[in-house]
Amino acid sequence: MSSTPSPNVFFVGAGPGDPELLTLKAQRLIREADLIIYAGSLVPMATLEGARPGCRIVDSSGLTLDQTHELIREAVHAGRRVVRLHTGDPGLYGAVREQARLLDAEGIFYAVVPGVTAAMAAAAAASVSFTIPKMCQTLILTRLDGRTRVPELEQLRGLAVHQAALAVYLSGPSHLKLAQELLAGGYPPDTTIIAAHRVGWPEENIQRLTLDKLATTEAKPLWERQTIFLVLPSQELATTSRLYAPEFEHGFRKNEENQTL
Repeated sequence: MSSTPSPNVFFVGAGPGDPELLTLKAQRLIREADLIIYAGSLVPMATLEGARPGCRIVDSSGLTLDQTHELIREAVHAGRRVVRLHTGDPGLYGAVREQARLLDAEGIFYAVVPGVTAAMAAAAAASVSFTIPKMCQTLILTRLDGRTRVPELEQLRGLAVHQAALAVYLSGPSHLKLAQELLAGGYPPDTTIIAAHRVGWPEENIQRLTLDKLATTEAKPLWERQTIFLVLPSQELATTSRLYAPEFEHGFRKNEENQTL
């Protein structure tokens, strides 16, 4: 019985920008790589500090898909290990699928290593939670229309009917449209909004405001395309999880009335 060959190429999530948010596996693969291809416009150089001497490091921001693939292909056929470093998590608004198809066509084995996505990093930086007991138990990751169209059934105004927490990516310059769509969809004007830019970078900028303020706010210099907006309904309500209530039983704790000494 033959085993699956070890991968030669690793698509690695670099996280939002803070090198300390790299996973241990990502750090190890960066140390072991012979070729690292990274998006210079999105991944800070500090993330690459663990690369070994002699490792070839290539900024892919000016390359086409075919040029990037050729670099990977040549390295693999020369017996080298390749790390393709993507910002955040490779599975979210990344370009792994089209790169992977080219590798599949040539029988080149690869693996995907997850990373911290900007939504989770922004929530942590702002000390907020997407979920509120009894009030909000759903998080939707989405974006506004841009050069890449959003399917009609996933338009923001339609998603707003769920009144769920949202993490809206790649929509910084369109913050007024974002606010208008959320208000038209039914979110209350006092809904908490976190605007987060360059999370984990030295120039990190986190702003907390309400939806009505977002609708009338002039564009901030730092609200570029990569700014992420967290839409957090019921954030100000004082609610408490039932998990630690004394009468709440689970596999590791009995109701206080049922405990025996």
